[in-house]
Amino acid sequence: MASSPSSTASARWTRCSPASSRRSRRSRKWAEPHTGVVSLKVHILGIAGTFMGGVAALARELGHEVEGSDQAVYPPMSTQLEQLGITLRQGYAPEHISDDCDEIIVGNALSRGNPAVEQVLDEGRRYISGAQWLSERVLPGRETLAVAGTHGKTTTTTILTWLLENAGRSPGFLIGGVAEDFGVSARVGTGREFVVEADEYDTAFFDKRSKFVHYKPTVAILNNLEFDHADIFPDVAAIQRQFHHLVRTVPRRGRLIVNGEDKHLTEVLEMGCWTPVETFGLDGDAFDWSAKLRADDGSHFTVVHRGREIGDVKWPLLGRHNVMNALAALAAVDAVGIDVSTVLASLARFRSVKRRLEVIGDAREITVYDDFAHHPTAIATTLAGLRARVGDARIVVAMEPRSNSMRLGAHADALAPSLDGANVVVFLHRPELQWDAGKVVAGLKGEGVTAPDVDTLIAALRTHVRAGDHVVFMSNGGFDGAPRRFLAALAGS
Repeated sequence: MASSPSSTASARWTRCSPASSRRSRRSRKWAEPHTGVVSLKVHILGIAGTFMGGVAALARELGHEVEGSDQAVYPPMSTQLEQLGITLRQGYAPEHISDDCDEIIVGNALSRGNPAVEQVLDEGRRYISGAQWLSERVLPGRETLAVAGTHGKTTTTTILTWLLENAGRSPGFLIGGVAEDFGVSARVGTGREFVVEADEYDTAFFDKRSKFVHYKPTVAILNNLEFDHADIFPDVAAIQRQFHHLVRTVPRRGRLIVNGEDKHLTEVLEMGCWTPVETFGLDGDAFDWSAKLRADDGSHFTVVHRGREIGDVKWPLLGRHNVMNALAALAAVDAVGIDVSTVLASLARFRSVKRRLEVIGDAREITVYDDFAHHPTAIATTLAGLRARVGDARIVVAMEPRSNSMRLGAHADALAPSLDGANVVVFLHRPELQWDAGKVVAGLKGEGVTAPDVDTLIAALRTHVRAGDHVVFMSNGGFDGAPRRFLAALAGS
């Protein structure tokens, strides 16, 4: 029988772990989550968000009647909701919430002043956050594996889920995107493990803690930590405190999988740690889990565990950052008793997540990608991976600064250097943007232009591209359908 995290002998204790601690060996009973569920009618406010869309999928699978509302609906989540047959209403009008709903699940995009929120409060209706709903209705009795970090959460969560699936564990999962290999962003699963993308963003208008404090994982991956979410965090220290709240919830029988190259995470552990820690990084002498790159683009590498080569990985993903994501996931499957060497080969078939440097098509010898990157570090690492793959071919970027941090200008100074890997950048500078994108464009190494709307952006791209180019659309939103509109324009020209 596979061992639990507490019984895997390879874990080592950090200096911040109390030497007198003993790992719990008591067995835990796990009940099939479908058993005893009372069917309810629920309305999800913010249902088209990547997290709340996953909550909707889980609620539907558990037998609940699900409806929802949102104001910004776009693929791939809108497609998933449609396939699930979930009634979706556009906008937050109070009348969109059916009178016979038993419970309202509230997404963190909604705040006081929202007409639907005000109506729910005035009527005294039962409401709950998505994170709390998950922790109370799905996670009890499961071995929860949580993936946290500024970057790479979605990809790492999907890799981990794929590895568990190929080990025969049939895990449940909630991923902040639609996993290509599963076709959905969430499922209950029949196995003991549940994998959740653990976001540091706040929970709801009535609960300002990070969502991940609700999950109480047995295994937690801390992928990296940088300043982000400038709308709710004043500085890196505030984010570190939230990460330490997560660390406090991981039991001593569990495991922390930590990026050993990240100084901010090192500082988090120095605040106190009560759980075995394993580190990952690309320097084989310094970390428990490391990799030897066999290809510059990260498509081929050897996995090394404490100096011992485990095996080779050849897979379709690109970039050093994705090698790090893979190492974190492999360390996590080891933590739940799986022999890593038995699942390495499955990574060759891994297809990742929609909108992670996703090739959406080719036209006129131009390849078009849709990518979710919206933080300077993610932008830089994504372009570096693509550059290693395409060599001297031109890379053209269409950028929408849509995240709250981007719109506030928190990353403005770092944005131009993050785009060094691009030959041409067309920057969407909507009138409501609160800072001067012209300064970013002026700081680019390559050619750059701004556009006030998507129509102008597509027209500008068409004048700049040529055969052999790789065009990457970067946004954490719908981008008004720009990637596919541009592809259609190319194909029709």
